[in-house]
Amino acid sequence: MDFSTSNEESELSQAQTELYKHVYNFVGSMALKSAMELGIADAIHSHGKPITLLELATVLNLHPSKIGVLHRLLRLLTHNGLFARTTVPGIEGAEEETAYGLTPPSKLLVKSNSTCLAPIVKGALHSSSLDMWGSSKKWLTEDKEDLTLFESATGESFWEFLNKETESDTLSMFQEAMAADSNMFKLALKEGMHVFEGLTSLVDVAGGRGGISKLIHEAFPDIKCTVFDQPQVVASLSGDENLNFVAGDMFMSIPPADAVLLKWVLHDWNDEQSLKILKNCKEAISGRGKDGKVIIIEILIDETSDDRELTELKLKYDLVLLSMFNGKEREKKEWEELIYGAGFSSYKITPICGIKSLIEVFP
Repeated sequence: MDFSTSNEESELSQAQTELYKHVYNFVGSMALKSAMELGIADAIHSHGKPITLLELATVLNLHPSKIGVLHRLLRLLTHNGLFARTTVPGIEGAEEETAYGLTPPSKLLVKSNSTCLAPIVKGALHSSSLDMWGSSKKWLTEDKEDLTLFESATGESFWEFLNKETESDTLSMFQEAMAADSNMFKLALKEGMHVFEGLTSLVDVAGGRGGISKLIHEAFPDIKCTVFDQPQVVASLSGDENLNFVAGDMFMSIPPADAVLLKWVLHDWNDEQSLKILKNCKEAISGRGKDGKVIIIEILIDETSDDRELTELKLKYDLVLLSMFNGKEREKKEWEELIYGAGFSSYKITPICGIKSLIEVFP
């Protein structure tokens, strides 16, 4: 036997399998999107126990001809860990039947849960996020440094697209996605409670509908929180004595406070724009002297310490931000360049909630 040829054939087969895995990764994402749109997780949750295929199809009002399709959809999603498969007793002594239950990831799709991330799935897999990739070759060969893939594909920036009156539903979808992510902030708040201790005032920059500020206010009722965002975002929102909404432009100035919170903000912007934001943050906390600080919640890319799967997720986030906003996820060295470039003297990084890091920046 020619072992060399045998080894080459084995390597070729493995390479083909690995390549096809990458090619068809999108099918898993689309299956997840379908499950979210059908409300499969909600149906199982409402059922209160694992549900059989026929019961699920009935609850979802699916045509009997689609039961086989539902089975194959669930087969993939179960294999991927999004749902769990078990057996339940048959009716009146019949054979056991296969039933489907929730797993920790699919529990995050249940709309009645406070930690529901279905809006994230809806937004991330929206056609506006996917269709642009058909223009990737055109984008990569264009001699326009600041042009995003989204702009190359559509002729307008993502922010322009969101703020058009004709796309009000899309803007609402984007805000709902950000609000859903903010609900997960409870975990970050629990892990990083210490960063808010001793503060009397805080500005939540690009704080949207104020989900994070409300959580901070619940934990620290004496902190006066200001949600600072674009006029079209906060115009219809009202607060109280310790939680108010202010319209403005973070590239121009930021209201003064003991601390400034930037959650999922700087990764939307390139280094030059991020420097402007950070310098305005430094000015905003100048009245507190050395006791002021900026609290950043972002991703820190660390290919040395993170495992392969976590690194891959962070690198995917980076490409999303590059293609949509010309933003970026940053490594430690890049964060240092931004922080010191904006005139700050020191910082402290604490990993939180798996993918995120809490970065305290001091004047």
